[in-house]
Amino acid sequence: MTEPTLDPESQEAEWLHYAVHGLREKDPMASASVAFLPWQRNTAIGAVLLIAVCAVFFRMATFTVLVGLCTAIYLVAILDRILIFKRGMPRDAIMRVDDERALALTDDELPPYTILVPAYGEPEVVGDLLGALGGLNYPRDKMQVLLLLEEDDDPTIDAARAAGIGGAIDYVTMVLVPEAQPRTKPKACNYGMFLATGDIVTIYDAEDIPDPLQLRRVVAAFSELPDTVACIQAKLSFHNARQNLLTAWFTMDYGLWFGYLLPGLMRSTSPIPLGGTSNHFKRPILEDLGAWDPYNVTEDADLGVRLAVHGYSTAVLDSTTLEEANPDPINWVRQRSRWYKGYLQSWLVHVRRPVQLWRDIGPVSFLRFTLFLAGTPIIACLNLVFWFISLSWFLGQPALIGQLFPSYVYFPALISLIIGNAATIYMNLLACRENNRPDLIWACLTVPLYWVMMSIASTKGCYQLIRQPSYWEKTFHGLGHSAAAGETEEAGS
Repeated sequence: MTEPTLDPESQEAEWLHYAVHGLREKDPMASASVAFLPWQRNTAIGAVLLIAVCAVFFRMATFTVLVGLCTAIYLVAILDRILIFKRGMPRDAIMRVDDERALALTDDELPPYTILVPAYGEPEVVGDLLGALGGLNYPRDKMQVLLLLEEDDDPTIDAARAAGIGGAIDYVTMVLVPEAQPRTKPKACNYGMFLATGDIVTIYDAEDIPDPLQLRRVVAAFSELPDTVACIQAKLSFHNARQNLLTAWFTMDYGLWFGYLLPGLMRSTSPIPLGGTSNHFKRPILEDLGAWDPYNVTEDADLGVRLAVHGYSTAVLDSTTLEEANPDPINWVRQRSRWYKGYLQSWLVHVRRPVQLWRDIGPVSFLRFTLFLAGTPIIACLNLVFWFISLSWFLGQPALIGQLFPSYVYFPALISLIIGNAATIYMNLLACRENNRPDLIWACLTVPLYWVMMSIASTKGCYQLIRQPSYWEKTFHGLGHSAAAGETEEAGS
């Protein structure tokens, strides 16, 4: 980000300081280094106390109002999700660059490209990483790959050196990130930005297998899009969908999200919560925004909103990067709880100035941003409550349920239950059909079990937001394997 002017030791300290504190010093209100501002904390405490007092003096009326309010949120969220899905269905909802157009670009038309690959505790996937990067169709003299490793991560460092990084693999540079809290992926990426030389910067995780033509497709897409498009998000999918039912659910989930909901958001001009990998940025704009927030555990979602606040937009590209779906339930909960915590973290950061945000992105986008970033984890938590209420009815407490659900609450709640669940399953089925994934049909039909896991992860994430807001819970990779030959989805357009 700046030209080297200091001795190496001082320069390293300066880079590390910026990687950790750069965004906070540039705009303290944009940093998640403080989880709750005083007014946010006091408002939350006041709301809880008000509900508690009302529950003491007007117990049933209070619970009925809360159930009615939750029902209204459910209805608005599902109707908005259906609308977004409908907008994402047309073929032109997503940016497409065919192979012929991508391959027609000459070397002179291809800009320098920087690929950031943050990794921590992942020695088992370094070899796969080199194979994936080696398959990218891009001139090696214009492709800078920075493998960002923590300086005390000896197993991964040794594995990288054994694989030839720093020696025979000359287009990959191993960068050792000095130890500093928070120990997060965005901090490592910020540190790597000081060495970045590309006009375009992207992130790949160590286990990613990107479409070989993805960089070329991005260059072609940027040349055809308005200057206000600062980021292009590629689609993500998984190579081990058939490993077990959990990986099938995960693949189904991503197929709907990246295939239809993100393109629908793009067409609606609403902020796009970026994926954690395969997002390609114009480097000058990324630097001007202060890059990533090292205290935010979903730095991608946060940056997507920050782009929109500053008048930039994101396009979704039909080019697939294959990842490893978590096959282990405990590992999956660790990862998903971090995502849910980060969504709430990002929402809390951006509503610190609610009036300004309303003006910057507009009322509809403000509502949609709230439904996605705050609504997704909160609704997942509320599911546990409503499932318990339903179970109470089945176990013989109909009179109590009748008091909780008077007719003016009962019928909207019934509509929400039937239409919401049916619509979600239908959207998943439709996405699997359009993505040519008939192998995921059973995952679509059994998805309520997946929702239970999502609720557990969300509850954990909400708890951690209070206790450990910037703690990055490590997701272990290298557990996946393709269960059948020919399973892998083609990574291309």
